[in-house]
Parts: sequence; structure tokens; C-alpha cells
Amino acid sequence: MEMGKEIRRLRNERGITQEALAAALNVTAQTVSKWECGTSMPDVQLLPEIAVYFGVTIDQLFAMAPEQQMERIENRIYDHGLFDEAEERQLEQLLSAFSEKPEHTGQARLLLTKLYNHQAEQYRLLAVKYGKEAVEKTDGDRDAVSELANAWGSYIPDWNIRNHHALIEWFSDFCRRNPSNRSAIMWLLDNLIDDRRLAEAGVWLEKLALIDSTFRVPMYRYMIARAEGNQEEAEARLRDLEAMAGQEWCCAATLGDIYTQRQEYDLAIAWYRKGQEMQPSPKFTDSAMSVAHICEIRGDRAGAIAAYQEQLRLQREEWGIVSGEEHDAVVRAIQRLK
Repeated sequence: MEMGKEIRRLRNERGITQEALAAALNVTAQTVSKWECGTSMPDVQLLPEIAVYFGVTIDQLFAMAPEQQMERIENRIYDHGLFDEAEERQLEQLLSAFSEKPEHTGQARLLLTKLYNHQAEQYRLLAVKYGKEAVEKTDGDRDAVSELANAWGSYIPDWNIRNHHALIEWFSDFCRRNPSNRSAIMWLLDNLIDDRRLAEAGVWLEKLALIDSTFRVPMYRYMIARAEGNQEEAEARLRDLEAMAGQEWCCAATLGDIYTQRQEYDLAIAWYRKGQEMQPSPKFTDSAMSVAHICEIRGDRAGAIAAYQEQLRLQREEWGIVSGEEHDAVVRAIQRLK
């Protein structure tokens, strides 16, 4: 590991023994030896003390730029299951140290967000696992059923819980201050439409139309018309979308989503495959996953297995993913269907 090599280099450069360094850091000489051999890494809490001891920065201990270090952390998050408490604390401390530098604050905070979202998702999966057992072992106890449904992200009938009020308020303020941020306006529109705040959605859609000339504007016109129950308008906007499908692979994939929601599954599969075909490398796996889910809904186990196998192929050939949780989840889906 780069840090171990750098600690050894600094120690030798200054003529310091492993025993002397260990005594200064209140660890054993064997621990220092393991760092230098790359079999273990210093606890993040020790990094400032090591840096001060050698008179260098924490960045120098890593012997790589902060951007490279954060890229490694991001890859680790994507390729990991649940981090234990010590691992999570190490990553938190490391990212907090990066965020102290203004030029790295944004990326470090983004990675902290990804870390916490990852951990939340892993805990949600655990809740599903134990929730299913709880329902079975309690003969369908009402509380157990509710907790399992919540773990699965179930529909919630209570409007005060289901609505996206806090998100909408925050994004509305952000978009007023950043009117050219297309991504934020789209997230705002998605949640306004989901909450059936359609008049407000219409206002924000016109703001989006000022900065966007892609399929996304007719897509939202379709969504609003559909939510209003204006079938004629919705169909007209759907035709607009289909006419634009050749311009961007995302449009074809969106049409796949639309036809899935309409339960017109043959058309949905055709559009998903069209979107995947149009997409440049590296291709995402979403279309293959969507086709797999449609096949499962239809009871087509062979079709679902084939689609999941296509997902594995894309992971391997497009992204070089042959192990880790993302890969293993697809393998489990195939095994479940066999």
C-alpha cells in the first residue's frame, strides 16, 4: 500500500527505527511493520499524529493526490456491502479531513452523502431479510407486516408521510437561486408531479423549457397531462416523444418506462432494447434490468434469467465488474429463478 511505503521511506530518510516510531505513536513495532509491509493500514485517527511526527501533510502520507484518494474511496463504496462501524468511522474521518480544504469540500461532502446512502441501503436490505422472517415467525403480526413493507419502500397511504414537502421546499429554493440547473429542476418536477401539485409543476416546466430543448420537456408535458387525466393531450405528447426517440438514447429508455407504466410490455421491451442499442459505451445495465423485471411480472422465468445474464455481460464487458455486491445481487436473482 502506498501509505505504508511512504511511512517506511520517511522513517528511513530520518534514520528512525520502527521501535522509536511505535513508541511515539503508542503502538507496537509489529504494528508499524505491518503498515510498511502493506498488510494493514493506520487508523484514520492516527494520521494527523503521524503527519505531525514526520512534518508532512496527510496528503503526502498517501503519496497520491486527494482526487485520487477520493476516487478510490468512491470505488470502494460502490464495490462493498455493509461497512462495519470501524470501517464507516474511518471513511467518515478521512472524508472530513478532505472537506477542510475548500477546493475539496464539495467532492468530500458528496462522497459522505454516497457513503450514508450506501449504508442506508445495506441496512434496508437487512431490514427486509429479518422482516420476512418476523412476518413468518409471528404468523403475520400487523406490526411485523408494516415494518417489512416499510423496509421494502412500500406505498404509504398516509399523505402526511408520503408527500415530498420538505424535498420540494428545499429544491424550490435552490432552483430559484440556480435557475439554470436542469438536473435540480427535473428532480423538483418529478416530486411535484408525484404529489399532484400540478399547477406548480406547470410553472416549473415552463422554466425548464427556457433552458432545455431536448425530449425532457415533452416528457414532462406528457407526465402532467397524464396526471391531470387529460388523455388526449397525453397521447399527443407521447407521439412527440416517439418522434424524438432517435435523437438520444435516454428518450428511448424513457419510452420504455412509460410503456411499462401503461402495462404495454411488448412495446416497453422494444424501447428498452432500442435505448441500450443506441447507448454509447460504457453502456448502463438499467434496460436489461427493466426487461428482467417485466419478464418476472409476466411469469417468464427463462426470459428474466436471460435478461439478468445480459446484465452480467454488460457489467463484465462494459464496466469490468466481475465481483462485489453489484455483481452478486444479479447472481442471486438468477439463482432465485432457477
